[in-house]
Amino acid sequence: MPQSNFWSIYQHGFARVAACTGHTVIADPPANAEAVLRQARSCAEEGVAVAVFPEMGLCGYSIEDLLLQDALLDQVEDAVAEVVAGSAELLPVLVVGAPLRHRNRVYNCAVVAHRGRVLGVVPKSYPPNYREFYERRQIGDGADERGGSIRLGGESVPFGVDLLFSAEDVPGLVLFAEICEDMWVPVPPSAEAALAGATVLVNLSGSPITVGRAEDRKLLCRSASSRCLSAYVYAAAGLGESTTDLSWDGQAMVYENGVLLAETERFPLGDEYAVADVDLDLLRQERMRMGTFDDNRRTHSARTSDFRTVSFELAPPQTDLGLRRRVERFPFVPADAERLAQDCYEAYNIQVEGLQQRLAAIGGPKVVIGVSGGLDSTHALIVAARAMDRAGRPRSDILAWTLPGFATSDHTKDNAHKLMAALGVTAAELDITPTARLMLQEMGHPFASGEPVYDVTFENVQAGLRTDYLFRLANQRGGIVLGTGDLSELALGWSTYGVGDQMSHYNVNSGVPKTLIQHLIRWVITSGQHDEETGRTLAAILDTEISPELVPGEEMQSTESKIGPYALHDFTLFHVLRYGFRPSKIAFLAWHAWHDPKTGAWPPNFPEAKRVAYDLPEIRHWLEVFCRRFFAFAQFKRSAMPNGPKVSAGGSLSPRGDWRAPSDSSARAWLRDLERFD
Repeated sequence: MPQSNFWSIYQHGFARVAACTGHTVIADPPANAEAVLRQARSCAEEGVAVAVFPEMGLCGYSIEDLLLQDALLDQVEDAVAEVVAGSAELLPVLVVGAPLRHRNRVYNCAVVAHRGRVLGVVPKSYPPNYREFYERRQIGDGADERGGSIRLGGESVPFGVDLLFSAEDVPGLVLFAEICEDMWVPVPPSAEAALAGATVLVNLSGSPITVGRAEDRKLLCRSASSRCLSAYVYAAAGLGESTTDLSWDGQAMVYENGVLLAETERFPLGDEYAVADVDLDLLRQERMRMGTFDDNRRTHSARTSDFRTVSFELAPPQTDLGLRRRVERFPFVPADAERLAQDCYEAYNIQVEGLQQRLAAIGGPKVVIGVSGGLDSTHALIVAARAMDRAGRPRSDILAWTLPGFATSDHTKDNAHKLMAALGVTAAELDITPTARLMLQEMGHPFASGEPVYDVTFENVQAGLRTDYLFRLANQRGGIVLGTGDLSELALGWSTYGVGDQMSHYNVNSGVPKTLIQHLIRWVITSGQHDEETGRTLAAILDTEISPELVPGEEMQSTESKIGPYALHDFTLFHVLRYGFRPSKIAFLAWHAWHDPKTGAWPPNFPEAKRVAYDLPEIRHWLEVFCRRFFAFAQFKRSAMPNGPKVSAGGSLSPRGDWRAPSDSSARAWLRDLERFD
């Protein structure tokens, strides 16, 4: 797929949409047409592909029996013609509300217009007649209008609730319109349309406001977007509607797959827009992965197979329009404090419950764990301690060893001992250096002769011995080895295979990315899961450089200086594993998330000193490293990984779960995609 400008959202599977609301002039179609075009021109300047306006916005929703007056209806048709003509030089598809005469009734319609022509007209399926609503007095029921046409502006145009509007030059941009009450029924028209292929569902609403109704609308929009794996663009009427018996708040919002992308202030005095860039790739990927979505289409094929598609060319700009959506720097770690606390609570308890159940199922063995003083083993140890508490067992049933080697620092070893003591586990130290020297000597390794050769063999002798000791200690003491390696290390293959840290009897961290573990530990401290002494030790461990501590030297061996920043690798991992995005798109997203540390939100309590930025060349470089390791190297380690619980909705790498891949794959397809933008 050739792409001309890396910085254009339209080259990366996005489409900009707008939910528009403003001041309606009751029963004055020319004034309302002028207002629609004013907002449409503003949307065009911002690169908007689809602009949605409120229900019956060309005359006002709250005009009651005025809807049956020919003078008004004549001017509504003139106003439609004015809007259509005015759209000729504008980018957006305009979805405008208007009452239109058809056969013997007036229908409450969404008129879909683009670049000087009407693409189609969609009637409201379910005009309400209860409580404050009395629409059926004036409005015809459009639910059974399928396959028809309507005369508008001297032409016959498609008319019905079976219309999809598809952009030929923006893959995945397929619109469907429904009107207000249509969203509130048990089986909305938009549900059938989504099964038929619509990805962007729009709702023109005249919903009046009462206490609590705004939250109801948000619930329905969020639910519709989530169930239908779609975007949902909602625009409600505001100031200017009649207040004879009701009031209006002009609520406008954009949801995508259950996530609120944008919303306006309610009760606006003038024009308001909720503008967001909808990720069409994300929606398409979700539908491909969730096979039951298409199974549901087949179940309802009698209704979904006869939708009509009206095609158009959007001709979107290929310039840099920015990106109008929030991109989390840490997609596994939400920046919202309340959401992060909830995620940490759930992740921690998923791990604890998983270990507790595994121990109960195999007869309640002791837990054998290696404690380095680093993040991963620290978190695994506090999970094990809580699992013992929940099971009513003494923490002394946790047999914890720190196993110093050639490069173990006093700082990390001291932290390991402090943590084991604070938690009250059975603690011990086993120095592996004599055995490692013997092994290196018997192998004829240059280090045994005094040469400073610190190759992969030198490193893996230590990693392998630690695991070997732990397994034999478990045999001796009636325990199982608890793994500590995390999801990020599994993605990159950053572990010693077999007799090494890749192997254990059960791994509680296998579903937790590196960037989340520090926040889990922070949450454990702040939520009082352990006592103050334990909390102080955990805080000291959080401040320690991530290091395997395998190579001697004055400067601590830094994992990230060698393999790359876990912040970028976890960013890539999430978008590869969860959505199957192209590396070029991930680079585009990563730049928007990481190029300026002063923009966007950081997770709560994230250290100021670590709030760094990454430019595009850095992002590109580490993306290539990730692709080579993830796709062409590390799978053989993942194919033999131990059991462990899935934690994040972002996915796991278990060969029995989210990710099943060959161990002898190539990374060339992903590297070629990166090269397209070099």
